[in-house]
Amino acid sequence: MSFESKIKQLEEKHRLAELGGGQERIDKQHKAGRLTARERINLLLDPGTFVEIDKFVTHTATDFGMDKNKILGDGVVTGYGKIDGRLMYVFAQDFTVFGGSLSRANANKIIKIMDLAMKMGAPVIGLNDSGGARIQEGVESLAGYADIFYRNVRSSGVIPQISAVLGPCAGGAVYSPAITDFILMVKETSYMFVTGPDVIKTVTHEEVTKEELGGAMTHNKKSGVAHFTAEDDEQAMMMLRELMGFLPLNNMEDPPVKPCTDDLTREDPALDKIVPVDPNKPYNMKDIIHSVIDNGHFLEVMPHYAQNIIIGFARIGGRPLGIVANQPQVLAGVLDIASSTKAARFVRFCDAFNIPLITFEDVPGFLPGTAQEYGGIIKHGAKLLYAFAEATVPKITVITRKAYGGAYDVMSSKHIGADVNLAYPTAEIAVMGPDGAVNIIYRHLDIEARKEKVQEYRDNFASPYKAAEIGYIDEIIYPRQTRRKLVEALEMTATKSDSNPPKKHGNIPL
Repeated sequence: MSFESKIKQLEEKHRLAELGGGQERIDKQHKAGRLTARERINLLLDPGTFVEIDKFVTHTATDFGMDKNKILGDGVVTGYGKIDGRLMYVFAQDFTVFGGSLSRANANKIIKIMDLAMKMGAPVIGLNDSGGARIQEGVESLAGYADIFYRNVRSSGVIPQISAVLGPCAGGAVYSPAITDFILMVKETSYMFVTGPDVIKTVTHEEVTKEELGGAMTHNKKSGVAHFTAEDDEQAMMMLRELMGFLPLNNMEDPPVKPCTDDLTREDPALDKIVPVDPNKPYNMKDIIHSVIDNGHFLEVMPHYAQNIIIGFARIGGRPLGIVANQPQVLAGVLDIASSTKAARFVRFCDAFNIPLITFEDVPGFLPGTAQEYGGIIKHGAKLLYAFAEATVPKITVITRKAYGGAYDVMSSKHIGADVNLAYPTAEIAVMGPDGAVNIIYRHLDIEARKEKVQEYRDNFASPYKAAEIGYIDEIIYPRQTRRKLVEALEMTATKSDSNPPKKHGNIPL
């Protein structure tokens, strides 16, 4: 066999591998509003940086005539490349090949990528588009899933793991994304569910569509399983690139600093008037966030779920940071089950990957009611408390208005290890609101006399000065200077070194 014919043979194998399930299936994928695995990778990574691994792998199954049906690559494209010049590992399931179903062979391809990523200390991005386990392979396919799950857990907190769900994702296929740090879904083309509509109809007689059961908005708004929503595959890849720009490659590195063109000492006079005089009036906490961060660029995480708390990534002075903030516009910014778990997982992610935390606080307490108590608000609220207390990254807190009761403690107070605690002059730090407090302390007085006491309590106790007198607040700042004060605090804490006592791991109240 001549060299030329060997080269021709290689070229033909490349052509077949890149064709996947064939042109007809590729057209079908496009018609459904979805890109192919290779098109997604090309959009996600810097041009020309993708290096493919295991391109010619095929399955080894022999039952059900599978030995006569082999396609190079076997339904998943794996390799590595770069985003903004930084190393990333990628696997993309190819729906045109056996519906992207997981075989023993293509599970091994994913495993190889995950093992390399751990050795090199670089993130793994999974582009999921799969019908689930390959039924023809039975338990071998299930074993492949479990091998992946095991690596997801081992990698957790060591390298960032990101999942994009870009098609149907059912059964065992949903657990790997669930263990990863962030899940992105695409409207109207992606689904996640443990059991599909047909099984549900058989077992519980409920009728539900795929979209209602596990569509992008279901998981971004109702269940809180997913963190981001994209309109289409192209936007999804751009969002993943943006997210990676905030994250370090692994837990031993700092997140990437970018040149900052935004004045570090600029003041915003609008902040002096942002908190209403009436303590019961709402305002938008995002206005404060956008004002103080670099160029107003805020990547909000889970924007549709538990909107009484805001979480997301931003930069100050070019350095990435995580922001946690109560939102007075929604449920008065109270803490409840959903908002506590949403923020707790975000805090733990930032802590694992050396991302400083800034907390903006305006919290009247925990949401009262039987639904919350029966749902375990005590346990779920404790998750957020645990997460903040456990975090050893720089922690800076700004109290803009209310900081009442146990919620004051939970929202990164000085007592659970915050490094710098600032307050606006409008801050009210107290066990409870003036009305509630007076009704307890002065319950023997008539209504008129109580009104007088409410004002007295408000002046003396619902202010930041009592806390400042005992050192629980480090500084009461002019709101207009918030950005400058945060810059100073972040510079001061940049060399922070703190660690928890040696232990296998704590027992977070799950």
